[in-house]
Amino acid sequence: MFGNDRAGLRAQYATAWQKARAGEALSPLETALATLVEEHPEYQSLFEGSGEALAQHEFPPERGTENPFLHLGLHMALREQVTTDRPSGIRRIHQRLSSRQGSAHAAEHRMMSCLGQALWEAQRSGQPPDENRYLECLKGL
Repeated sequence: MFGNDRAGLRAQYATAWQKARAGEALSPLETALATLVEEHPEYQSLFEGSGEALAQHEFPPERGTENPFLHLGLHMALREQVTTDRPSGIRRIHQRLSSRQGSAHAAEHRMMSCLGQALWEAQRSGQPPDENRYLECLKGL
């Protein structure tokens, strides 16, 4: 979606949020990004500041701060997975969790732990994510 350009990725979020706030026309991707920021008021001020400062800001886990780009990116990935039902069955899991949690957004927050684990394991092993293991984790939620 964005390539490996961290500054470009961050700028996309900021631009989408600023355009949405100004009532400007948005592309489908910008709409998705702005929606994610809108759903996370705790991050909104971050996207209203200087683009340069945003590009350089670090979110080290040892400080106990969550990386908003990782968080929002996991939401984006989950929404894409649900839309395409890939891996097969994730849409049903998402629907079940959404009804139990009260919203799709809350369900995604639950599902993020499994997605994060699957990505971490894939990175560590140098292999693609294990879809079956990922789905089993999700089914256990």
